[in-house]
Amino acid sequence: MAGIHRLSARAVATKNTPGVYADGGGLYLQVTRGSDGTARRSWLLRYRAPDGRRREMGLGPASHISLTDVRQAALAARTQARAGIDPIDARDSEKLEAAKKRAKVMTFRHCAEAYIAAHSSSWKNAKHRWQWENSLEVHVYPMVGSVRVSDVDADLVMRVLDPIWQTKTETATRVRGRIEAILDWAAVRGHRTGDNPARWRGHLQKALPTIKKSLRVKHHAALPFAEMAPFMKRLSDQAGVSARALEFCILTATRTGETIHARWSEIDLGNRTWTIPAERMKVPRPHRVPLSSAAISILSDIGPPAQPNDFIFHGLRQGRPLSNMALLMTLKRMGRGDLTTHGFRSTFRDWAAERTDFPREVAEAALAHIVSNQVEAAYRRGDLFEKRRKLMDAWNAYCVPVPTIARMT
Repeated sequence: MAGIHRLSARAVATKNTPGVYADGGGLYLQVTRGSDGTARRSWLLRYRAPDGRRREMGLGPASHISLTDVRQAALAARTQARAGIDPIDARDSEKLEAAKKRAKVMTFRHCAEAYIAAHSSSWKNAKHRWQWENSLEVHVYPMVGSVRVSDVDADLVMRVLDPIWQTKTETATRVRGRIEAILDWAAVRGHRTGDNPARWRGHLQKALPTIKKSLRVKHHAALPFAEMAPFMKRLSDQAGVSARALEFCILTATRTGETIHARWSEIDLGNRTWTIPAERMKVPRPHRVPLSSAAISILSDIGPPAQPNDFIFHGLRQGRPLSNMALLMTLKRMGRGDLTTHGFRSTFRDWAAERTDFPREVAEAALAHIVSNQVEAAYRRGDLFEKRRKLMDAWNAYCVPVPTIARMT
């Protein structure tokens, strides 16, 4: 056929003048000039598509594809066109299928990170994301992090859970649930098929030993309420912002995060009230806290603020709150590393139940607990604030029976 094999390997290597050089059958050597002045040679196939359009298809650089190989590629493309298949469309389809296959070859860690990124915006605070990332990093990734998510099976899940199931039961149950959620996400996204090997009901519950509920729930270490007065006297003798924050946290029966992120703008000294915004509460609704005389005294010793929105208990750097560990470190410095900050809420609840006549719902409201009984919740519209004020004043009198002076230095 006229025009076939006009080029030679030597001609391909020496063509430096920009232009298009025919080899025959619609195959061309295209020479262009780069920005640095060097000649760039690439292969080009011109053909008529099945729908009658004239199309041009790049076949790659001449420096990487030999004349022999490109002629075979051109012949294959022309054969497709004669069979009613557009070579460019066919190549694009192959690339798409290859991309889908690569997408399916995702590791468990890749899927976990994608899951966290997709869902963390709906989580209430950064601590929740940290708990997910930390538990996966410590307990899951060492075993299955680099494994293709499509290959994660019951045996691998069991290898993750077995070492911690009876020694760290609460952590293990959360880890199992997180693995299950990630694998469900991977299945929906097309990265794996089949049953979820981390599901509990009818599956892992048959393989893992049942843990007694008494062992499953591990309560925070709490101080007996009878020891509160001497403990609070010792705490008042401790210097520093962390000690004052711990005092305030105990006297208000709040959680660590609610206390260390407290801002002056949330305090109404005239009405002796602290209003914690919904986004900082475990139950996403605002919580009003009646402030006792000892709590007001702590605020008076610290204040007044430079700016209304300043943190009350700021860290080493102005404008930053105390760290989550600050109150625990205060307990350790007092030689009470056996206690937790959260445990003082249990102390408060035990005291209210055993040493006062306040109704249970008042104590529960003081702790901002959810009303589990739906009928009770429907009828209780208020927050029992004035009754809670009397309860917190009684707690103040029990914890601080004589005036103490909080020292900041």
